[in-house]
Amino acid sequence: MRFFFAMALLSAAAFAHAVQVTGTVTDKTTNKPAAGDPVVILDVQAGMAEAAHATTDAKGHYTLSAPGNGPYLVRVTHQGAGYFIAAPQGGGPGDIPVYDVAAKVQGVFIEADVIEAETDPSGQLKVNERYFVHNTSSPPTTQWSPKSFEIILPSDAIVMDTGAQRPSGLPTSVKMDPDGPKGHYSFNFPIQPDEGEKDTIFQISYSLPYSGQKYTFKPSVTLPADNVAILLPKSMTFTPGAGINFKTVNEDPSIQTFLLKNALPGSAITFTISGEGQIPREAQGGQQADNGQSGAAGPGTQPGGGIGEPINTPDPLSKYKWWILGGLALLLAAAAAFLLRRPPGAPVSTAAGSAPQPAIAPTAAPAYASSATSSVTPSPASHAATLLAVLKEELFAVESEKIAGTLSAADYAEQKSALEVVLKRALKKQ
Repeated sequence: MRFFFAMALLSAAAFAHAVQVTGTVTDKTTNKPAAGDPVVILDVQAGMAEAAHATTDAKGHYTLSAPGNGPYLVRVTHQGAGYFIAAPQGGGPGDIPVYDVAAKVQGVFIEADVIEAETDPSGQLKVNERYFVHNTSSPPTTQWSPKSFEIILPSDAIVMDTGAQRPSGLPTSVKMDPDGPKGHYSFNFPIQPDEGEKDTIFQISYSLPYSGQKYTFKPSVTLPADNVAILLPKSMTFTPGAGINFKTVNEDPSIQTFLLKNALPGSAITFTISGEGQIPREAQGGQQADNGQSGAAGPGTQPGGGIGEPINTPDPLSKYKWWILGGLALLLAAAAAFLLRRPPGAPVSTAAGSAPQPAIAPTAAPAYASSATSSVTPSPASHAATLLAVLKEELFAVESEKIAGTLSAADYAEQKSALEVVLKRALKKQ
């Protein structure tokens, strides 16, 4: 009798702690319910194992139940593409927006192609190149194929790291495939529709031979680019090609910035750099943190931290300066660890429903961009909760990229292990 009573108590406890997620999946391309899409709930602490699965009904509704209290992620697969959210706690709605998928969509363009160059101790030229890619398609559609985004690097470039980031979430190491002539590559990574001002970011780190301390670049964009920006240390020399209208942007006293507007695919762009030097990243964090102004993000709260007030700077470049100078790292563990050690009083973006955009750098730098309209000071608990949600989403993203074949087994094992360690630390802060 006591055995059955004990079993009943255990069953009641398990039921009490069960997670039930109910929500609606909406196809934002058609603004109709997404019927017949598979939905699964994944146990983050059990190696992303499926804890429950369902299929959306004719109205896009689904209900999932899983034992325990998580953390869990919810994934819906729509037209082969995965979309996910952190499983809401406390009975909150598990609504998930999805988009139709196409190999090519109208409204995808490069807002900024940023080339940051410096020399390293071995005498080579070290380059970080970042593409900020918008998807303003109407109706909103995800661009995704084995060649979602194509780039052209110098033919003698030795690629060291590649990464990408969706409009919300943290950077993820991704595979970049050779595509045609030497130096041509493609990313098999979804370019989802923008979320507010947040777009998709691609980064490539590579080295170049630098004999004679001189190198001539001939960059080529594969999509229309509003801006091509070159960043150099003050000690290096920039020489544009004949007839190439690069303009000097006086934005930071320790960095040289040169900007070319409205570059088109196939257009001839050349410039030469010479000399040596490193970009002084240690001076970028928090030097003018007290200079913020009400009503707008001041120099201390804007992306870039210690960067002064922009002078005649085009809006896109100013907006992305924080990312450009941050030296975006490609390891998710470094990103999460940096967030965890931030003081609780640091500013955080208040965009509803969006994950924070961390600036991830080898040295200290601002971790959040302050909203241009409002900011809040989160409590330690809310800060940890925000990080926890981001970590759960990124664990799922890593799993999805492995399934899609865009993440190697070695990268998958490394990233998953690192994220799980940081996730446990975040859970302890809850």
